[in-house]
Amino acid sequence: MESIVIHRPGGHGRLTVEQAPDPTPGPGEVLVATRAIGVNYADCIVRMGLYASAKEYVGWPITPGFEFSGEVLAVGAGGQPAAAGEYMPAVGELVVGLTRFGAYASRVVVPRTNLFPIPTGLTALEAAALPVNFLTAWYALEELAPVEEGDRVLVHSAAGGVGSMALQVARARGARVAAVVGSSHKVAAARELGAELVIDKSTEMLWPAAAQWVRADSGEGSAEQGAAAGFDVILDANGTETLRPGYGHLAPEGRLVTYGFASLFPRGAARPNPLRLAWGWLRRPRFDPLDLINANKSVMGFNLSYLFNRQAALARALGRMDELLGNGQLRPPTITPYPLGEVARAHRDLESGTTIGKLVLVPE
Repeated sequence: MESIVIHRPGGHGRLTVEQAPDPTPGPGEVLVATRAIGVNYADCIVRMGLYASAKEYVGWPITPGFEFSGEVLAVGAGGQPAAAGEYMPAVGELVVGLTRFGAYASRVVVPRTNLFPIPTGLTALEAAALPVNFLTAWYALEELAPVEEGDRVLVHSAAGGVGSMALQVARARGARVAAVVGSSHKVAAARELGAELVIDKSTEMLWPAAAQWVRADSGEGSAEQGAAAGFDVILDANGTETLRPGYGHLAPEGRLVTYGFASLFPRGAARPNPLRLAWGWLRRPRFDPLDLINANKSVMGFNLSYLFNRQAALARALGRMDELLGNGQLRPPTITPYPLGEVARAHRDLESGTTIGKLVLVPE
């Protein structure tokens, strides 16, 4: 088998292609020949050595990657019998899978409970592009901060993998979505997914544009009244630069959900700048519990990799994904494929901030 291994943190050159014997599945495990592997920004943070759960669960060396699609090659003997209604993968079936690291490989072994049938009508590339981004959006908008019909939701990085899923999940729940993108060539992608407002940060000021939309939507005439209306949910993976002003633009009972700190990492940089990291760390916002109570607002955060042991939640999320795909309320992202051996180029492109949709690795 072929896999991508990182022996120590650093730039793109740390992504090495290595050969190893095919792994053998144990009881309750399944061996899958991968056909496509999703690339996530978290993988870049793993490579830089700054992803906490990677250090906690694996250490060095590490093979990154959380999601894949492929064909079942072998099912381990023994293990617990399948529960009623539980999917039991069989040799030769095409599956989509989740793993806490290790997906950047031509062969992966995972617990059978982390595998699901590829949704009807999806290609292997589309199937590999969906799970992590959809799970992130689902957990944020249906579990952690459930949105209701008519809610105003602001989604940062709305043309990317998570953002495009979050936009569609919010719309499926009847929310009104303001989408934020970083360049003009991403505006159309966000608008096609149903955003009522698309704010292009390269041509306009984010928060004045957001506040103006809220005022117009709420029928409030003054800036003070518009701010009082605010957003019901804001999804933010940027971190330092937008969390504090985002909190200020929440409505009473509003929820600010954070799941990343991308603004700490300069675009196109193969490795983080220590001074920039330190400065961003010092500038990160602190939220006073008393202020949260008085303002009747919430700040929430999560890391999806810590949820991978919650098998019932994973099954519920993938079932919801199938439902939305089936009724046309969710569609796969625009996909850009790369050979597995060109993983460094994929990371470089993703870190540039210019990509739309999802990058996918394809084993040769």
